[in-house]
Amino acid sequence: MTSPIIGIAILSIAYLLWKWAYATDLPKIKGIPEIPGWPLFGSLIEMGEYHAKVAQKWAEKYGPVFQVRLGNRRIVFANSFDSVKHFWITHQSALISRPTLHTFHTLVSDSSNFTIGTSPWDESCKRRRKAAATALNVPATRSYMPLVDLESTTSIKELLHDSKYGKIDIDPSAYFQRYALNTSLTLNYGTRIEGNVDDAMLKEITAVERGVSNFRSTSNNWEDYVPLLRWIPKKKEGGPLEFKARRAKYMKYLLDELKKKIEMGTDKPCITGNVLKDPEAKLSAEMPAEIDSICLTMVSAGLDTIPGNLIMGLAFLSTPSGAAVQQKAYNEIKSVYPNNDAWFKCLEEEKLPYVVAFYKEVLRYWTVIPICLPRVSIKDIEYNGAIIPAGTTFYMNAYAADYDESHFKDPYKFMPERYLDSDSSGGISHYAYGAGSRMCAGSHLANRELYVAFVRLLSAFEIVPSKEVGDRPIMDALMANDIPTSLTMEPKKFKCGFRVRDRDVLERWIGESEKATKDL
Repeated sequence: MTSPIIGIAILSIAYLLWKWAYATDLPKIKGIPEIPGWPLFGSLIEMGEYHAKVAQKWAEKYGPVFQVRLGNRRIVFANSFDSVKHFWITHQSALISRPTLHTFHTLVSDSSNFTIGTSPWDESCKRRRKAAATALNVPATRSYMPLVDLESTTSIKELLHDSKYGKIDIDPSAYFQRYALNTSLTLNYGTRIEGNVDDAMLKEITAVERGVSNFRSTSNNWEDYVPLLRWIPKKKEGGPLEFKARRAKYMKYLLDELKKKIEMGTDKPCITGNVLKDPEAKLSAEMPAEIDSICLTMVSAGLDTIPGNLIMGLAFLSTPSGAAVQQKAYNEIKSVYPNNDAWFKCLEEEKLPYVVAFYKEVLRYWTVIPICLPRVSIKDIEYNGAIIPAGTTFYMNAYAADYDESHFKDPYKFMPERYLDSDSSGGISHYAYGAGSRMCAGSHLANRELYVAFVRLLSAFEIVPSKEVGDRPIMDALMANDIPTSLTMEPKKFKCGFRVRDRDVLERWIGESEKATKDL
């Protein structure tokens, strides 16, 4: 009897070793090229820190769509503009759900407080997304322009002061992190951070949300792909549980403060306040956890894309190539608004095509989420004769799609003019906000925030290079990222100069905006 038992034991161990080394959540998909990989890790090692760049290179050899094994997960990558359009737009109803990843969905969050963007598709997610989309659609966005007026004025005023009226170079990062965060906080809670860029809560929220973004990343957490790694002890400091606790602390504070104001009748109109005060609202009456999800989404979403794009847009404008673009934009502002009222008119209208083209090119060139949040198909999808089964995880290589040479002329050249031509992409300018059924619900507001900020910055300042060469920015879209494996771009520190065009006029603009927004 001993020999059969030993044999069974050996076979069992061999099977477990094989399963750990080669088995995946789905079998190999016929008809889709596969990237060779190592036992246990698959292609994680080869992908290194810059997953988007490596996948882009693989696409040159294997084609725009391929499958890859990352640990025990089988992933289908789309790496071209048209392949992303095929899956994310043409088959958007099939590609509507999200996978759950160990680090973010188990350690940082739990099923009661996923953000809207990271939630698998179900009726709860559908309700939350509808609530957010309604609050962030085009008509609603118009009503938020006084908030954008206030926050852009505050950031520019403080930047003006801290730069000694353009005499010293300055890092613009914190000013526009606050711009984005305060807009989101006011929309969601009816409150804002009153302090300057050194405010403790501003620093805490931006630091924690940056950490949480790392844990949401598809390339930062090998434990998501190799379950064996979850058993290795790790330091608690700086880990997902620490960030979960820190995030929970300020989220509770913000919601409790809003509830107190509602009780006292001193609250201001806001998304969460409207839900809390509506006795008919299913979100508050039946599923209070969904309020937490909306709050988490609003706090994190603004910091995901707007600051990175604004900061890198300023970085480009401070370069020799940016000087020519900057002059074109400024000339357009002066031509369209000869009465010097662009500062105010930009809140009401977008009548500066070159500035619109500029912010679109910023969004494309610095695709600040190089690999978008993953999707899971709920139906079979056909691609070039191959059937990709329901339940497959898809990764959009937005960086590769936005640099697709078959779609964009000279993609590695920053060229706003490409967006002045007629749009032949069916309305798709870029994939900076994702695409299809789960694309960023706040894209309309984000575009308006970018437009207003750039019009006001270009009207107020000439952006010039830092006097110290070592303080100047890196322009490569991936190399400029301080945390290559993060979900979203964290621009490396740099400085630039803000040469005031007309101090008296700028101070008048600031004064009038402060007067108009004093009651917000």
